[in-house]
Amino acid sequence: MLARMALTRGILAHRLSKNVTFYVNELTPPASRLQYQTSDDDKPLMLMLPWLGSRPQAVSKYCEIYFRTGLDVLVVESEVQEFLWPRWGLEHGKKLLELLQSERFASRPILVHAFSIGGYTFAQLLVYASEDTEKYQLLTKRIIGQVYDSLVVGSLENMATGLGKTIIPRWETLVKQVSLLYFSMFKHQTVDYFNTGLEVFWNNPITAPALFFYCENDELSSAQTLEEHIDLWRKRGIDVTAKKWKDSTHAGHLKSHQQEYLTTINSFLHSLCMAPLKSKM
Repeated sequence: MLARMALTRGILAHRLSKNVTFYVNELTPPASRLQYQTSDDDKPLMLMLPWLGSRPQAVSKYCEIYFRTGLDVLVVESEVQEFLWPRWGLEHGKKLLELLQSERFASRPILVHAFSIGGYTFAQLLVYASEDTEKYQLLTKRIIGQVYDSLVVGSLENMATGLGKTIIPRWETLVKQVSLLYFSMFKHQTVDYFNTGLEVFWNNPITAPALFFYCENDELSSAQTLEEHIDLWRKRGIDVTAKKWKDSTHAGHLKSHQQEYLTTINSFLHSLCMAPLKSKM
């Protein structure tokens, strides 16, 4: 559906693999809409990492924000097995690294927008990048902005709750209990990998400005834990903007608080010398 919508709007959709789609924006925006752009080769690329079980109709709403800015969008989806068996997640991260360093994308600045478990996928990418900082130095420096929406942070219970709500919502409690048992039985193959990914993520070499969306009533994300990490980034000198709601929906803030969400993200893009057109979703 997103591909069909894009094709009718001057956006060409290229399916690069099962879970990777590249949307090329052929609409040439006025200079005021994309001050960063000087040529197609160095036009910023939006790397979008959706949440598990995301529907094309929902993802398209976020893509539209960046299409209006004149950006191309690279959508990289994650699968539940990459989370349940982190070694596969690492392989997924490695393939994404290789793609971003391929000839098609090698010279382009990158803006990241990760939702929920999409932040985990990005963390796996950073794990590989941290193992050979010299090799991937140019790539990490190409990241000019970071947007994180409803990151799954906190306890293992938060992660298990997320799996329950995503995999089989009607059996949420059972899936949660089985997930906690699974994490306990395969701690070295799961939990230890999660901790490594989190450590690399919060201490990664990327210092680009960051924007966080979160809420206090999110069962999948601990607002207190997230705020502690945000404070850590600020102490490192990273320019961090945080938008919190008392009551909202996991990976659904755009729907629950549309105007505030758009105003916040548009201000963030403006600070990066990108100014989307104002239009209704």
